[in-house]
Amino acid sequence: MSAVAGFPVAVISGIPVISAPFEIDISNADALRAALLSAGAHGHATLVVDMTRTGFCDSMGLHVLVRGQQRAIAEGGELRLVIRAPSLLRLFRATGMDRSIPCFATLTEAVSKLPAIAIRPPQRQAGAVT
Repeated sequence: MSAVAGFPVAVISGIPVISAPFEIDISNADALRAALLSAGAHGHATLVVDMTRTGFCDSMGLHVLVRGQQRAIAEGGELRLVIRAPSLLRLFRATGMDRSIPCFATLTEAVSKLPAIAIRPPQRQAGAVT
């Protein structure tokens, strides 16, 4: 397991899983964005954010997650969230995010049955010799 911008990142079944802290807010939203960008830059179109420890997410955190989903879709994958806190589930339902970002009750569910395009091969660098 490694950490990107203070967010632990593990690879499970070939999928980067970013562990979120208890709170996602303006103080760490940029770090979450950096972790999502870094994890997605290594040949993975689908990412999972494990929010099982998260009990609070403000509008900045929501914005980062929505942008992360948009980037993942543009790459042929998706952002998947693991959420257990009833308060977060209510927030995601109230904002409609539960219809645009897949939410799962367990990490096992979030990393299973991914579409084939979810793990894309690394792209060759322009001018690279193979």
